[in-house]
Amino acid sequence: MRDDNCIFCKIANGDIPSDTIYEDEEFRVILDLSPASKGHALILPKTHAANLFELDDEICAKVLILAKKIGKAMQTALCCDGINIVQNNGEAAGQTVMHFHVHIIPRYNGEKQIVAWEPKQSIPEEQREIVEKIKTALI
Repeated sequence: MRDDNCIFCKIANGDIPSDTIYEDEEFRVILDLSPASKGHALILPKTHAANLFELDDEICAKVLILAKKIGKAMQTALCCDGINIVQNNGEAAGQTVMHFHVHIIPRYNGEKQIVAWEPKQSIPEEQREIVEKIKTALI
């Protein structure tokens, strides 16, 4: 299924030209037009899902294998020093296009980190409460 109003559906299915580095029946991998670093790519499923939680389980299982394949090729071709694999869900997490996608971002020594956070102090009682809430939600 695709969403005719979704720009990533249009790109993934070839309606809008892109710098494609990989394509198969289920995915198109393109270079990002606003890259965080040289070689920044996006894995786009050809079927529409707004986020990870709407994504078909079969596609979900395949996306990490594809990320590994693209990341290894980047290390070889671009001589990058590391790779960030990033997937955002919802605006609060930084998702700007509501079509599931994965960023594969080559990292080079000397660049500023872009996927970082400031560690906070954990509180044992709060940690236990969080564990129980999540365990209950898994049922």
